[in-house]
Amino acid sequence: MLYDLVRPLIFSLEAEKAHGLSIAGLKTVPMGPAPKSDPVLTTQLAGLTFPNPVGMAPGFDKNGEVPDALIRMGFGFAEVGTLTPRPQAGNPKPRVFRLPADEGVINRLGFNNDGQQNAIPRLTRIRRRMGKGILGINIGANKDSEDRIADYVTGVKNMAPLADYLTVNISSPNTPGLRALQDKQALEQLLTAVMEARGDHAMPVFLKVAPDLEPADIDDIVDVTMTHQLHALIVSNTTISRPDLRSSNRDQQGGLSGAPLKDLALQRLRDFRSASEGKIPLIGVGGISSAEEAYERIRAGASLIQLYTAMIYKGTGIAKTMNRDLARLLKRDGFTSVAEAVGSADK
Repeated sequence: MLYDLVRPLIFSLEAEKAHGLSIAGLKTVPMGPAPKSDPVLTTQLAGLTFPNPVGMAPGFDKNGEVPDALIRMGFGFAEVGTLTPRPQAGNPKPRVFRLPADEGVINRLGFNNDGQQNAIPRLTRIRRRMGKGILGINIGANKDSEDRIADYVTGVKNMAPLADYLTVNISSPNTPGLRALQDKQALEQLLTAVMEARGDHAMPVFLKVAPDLEPADIDDIVDVTMTHQLHALIVSNTTISRPDLRSSNRDQQGGLSGAPLKDLALQRLRDFRSASEGKIPLIGVGGISSAEEAYERIRAGASLIQLYTAMIYKGTGIAKTMNRDLARLLKRDGFTSVAEAVGSADK
């Protein structure tokens, strides 16, 4: 209710400025300890124990400034980034556009971040006060890089000592040519290099894929992912497609997120579940704004879910609310854990 009162003020600000203020607020406002999650929500994935399956997607905390605050807000894990080897400004502003009538966002940010070397000391300090909070670090390539695979190798070596898991992001539509790394031969070369680069830091590696894929693309990604024994696929990123939209910013270029992405992201999750025969753990992202939608994603095959755009429209209490209601839904249907519910829509 409080967020409903202040939302008009927030929405009166340019979207990227409002986002910057939200990060500043989380850095300065005192917060209590992380709320305890219902035991039914405890989730195991890739050797990690998640207190609940609701995570913050990358893009909110690009520079790794507030993952500890996100954990205290009730998220079961926080994924920061995308972080690139070198700092980069991203695309020209304005580059973030709200779609209020659709509860969506279009962005063409372009991996704007301060770079991995600037993030390392900050995340080192934050890790000390995160306790058991799970930190994912999303890595990408610089726009002007001459060797993008080398950028991902650098990202692994730089960020592995600080991460509970790493996400290889090759699915942003805002870095020209990046999605070409989803092609089978390029992906084979990339994942070979990434897995070797872990060295002694054999932490889990996830791969984040786009929703704008053809069936053959999905089969190829599954094949390469299984060959290299990646620990999970994150399905999916923003889309370059445009369903029917009502908001005035509907024709802006960039990746579309939020409620309009829901159906496509859910279908891609089902596609990857089917193509992998349930053998690859999946993380569902895109258009999730309620416990019912999170539960639908879990029943379709997701072991974890992530959100970001929904918090813009629903407020900072969304993780607590979603976890409370998700626990109720699981118990209603007789499940004693999230794992029991994963893929249950197939049965």
